[in-house]
Amino acid sequence: MIKLTNNQKKFLRSKGHALKPVVMVGQHGLSESVLAELESSMNKHELLKIKIRTEDKDEKQKMIDKIIEFSQSHLVQVIGNVMVIYRAFDEDPQIILPRK
Repeated sequence: MIKLTNNQKKFLRSKGHALKPVVMVGQHGLSESVLAELESSMNKHELLKIKIRTEDKDEKQKMIDKIIEFSQSHLVQVIGNVMVIYRAFDEDPQIILPRK
């Protein structure tokens, strides 16, 4: 997996700003149904906003790590309980990243 440059992350953050959270992780954590919803959303959208509802910082970090690993995506940003992730479509990417 390629590493995103700071400029590309900045570009994706600006695109992600207008998004509404598509996947919500509730107090039951990353259940099978949440992971299934995440996978189906990643097949439709390259850039996703995810809301994580937990007060525990360590628990939130574990969820973020698991989401990144499960979806094989890049973490673009985390603000409060909202994270933005990016995974390009293999065939026909919708979002064209700046080169540098």
